[in-house]
Amino acid sequence: MIAFFKKYELQFKRPAKTSRGEYKVRPVWFLFLKENGKTGVGECAPLPGLSSETPAQVEQLLNEICSDPEIFIRQPELTREVSSVRFALESAWQDLQNGGRQLLFPSDFTEGKKGIPINGLIWMGEADFMLQQIQEKTEAGFSCIKLKIGGINFEKEIEILENIREKYASGQITLRLDANGAFSPEEAPEKLHRLALLQIHSIEQPIAAGQGQKMAKVCRESPVPVALDEELIGVHSPEEKEKLLDTLSPQFIILKPSLHGGFSGCSEWIKLAEKRSVGWWVTSYLESNIGLNAIAQWTFYRNAKGYQGLGTGSLFVNNIPSPLEIRGEQLWINAAKEIQFPPNFFVE
Repeated sequence: MIAFFKKYELQFKRPAKTSRGEYKVRPVWFLFLKENGKTGVGECAPLPGLSSETPAQVEQLLNEICSDPEIFIRQPELTREVSSVRFALESAWQDLQNGGRQLLFPSDFTEGKKGIPINGLIWMGEADFMLQQIQEKTEAGFSCIKLKIGGINFEKEIEILENIREKYASGQITLRLDANGAFSPEEAPEKLHRLALLQIHSIEQPIAAGQGQKMAKVCRESPVPVALDEELIGVHSPEEKEKLLDTLSPQFIILKPSLHGGFSGCSEWIKLAEKRSVGWWVTSYLESNIGLNAIAQWTFYRNAKGYQGLGTGSLFVNNIPSPLEIRGEQLWINAAKEIQFPPNFFVE
């Protein structure tokens, strides 16, 4: 077996704004495993400022893997603490084992017989821009909308949400929010009570991660169900995961294989969450179609319930062409198509 990797820079169609800042480009690394004429590929997509690993650490570990990939396949614990690389290696290996055709988890989804319900993602921006996105999503057939908040004035965000609720009752449109830790612990109670009046399904990470007792209090007292996301980053061992779930007692956890330990790490989270009756769903993480394809196949394989966050593949101008298609509010695979790297992709 041989391995190699290639860095690729995804370019956003328009800057993606979150409470942490604005993204115009997105560097990712593709890891390739070759054996017996077959090639498996996985995507490594850390996000500076959020992932626990740095780009330098990613490239160092990828170089180590490429020097002897079989050691890392036999000893998966070697990548446990570098989630983005673990996800890439697991994806590439799963792909290679299934013939190197980007068919990682064969199912009715990969055969194009069933789709995966997804939420429509609304990016932060000026009020008019956010309202325009909402109109586009609802007209496209989405009945679950996820809004990123915390990037503009809270009163403006309340106005936008009120506008949605004037047009669509909670039985028509489910509203999920993602604050990316934008609220302070002191202001969170009042803001959450105001949001609760608008019949919000859930809010991801209302306060910043790493504030154990304060987050536990928010989870306990919030009138809006709390979903943890960034809080799970860097939590690798089963014992650490159990402690976090038992201490914070969230209503939901949001799983991103690129951030939360690859497929194996997320499967561990699912097992522990279900034991505690904590709900979960899966989201992508600004990966290219390579990573999104792998995550979507795994999500269907895991029999995830409800709406998943798997629609980010349309954000880039230079994404890798793939069979993934959004039809209405579902993500599908067009079985007549396949993933194709551009002709000059491997030319330095």
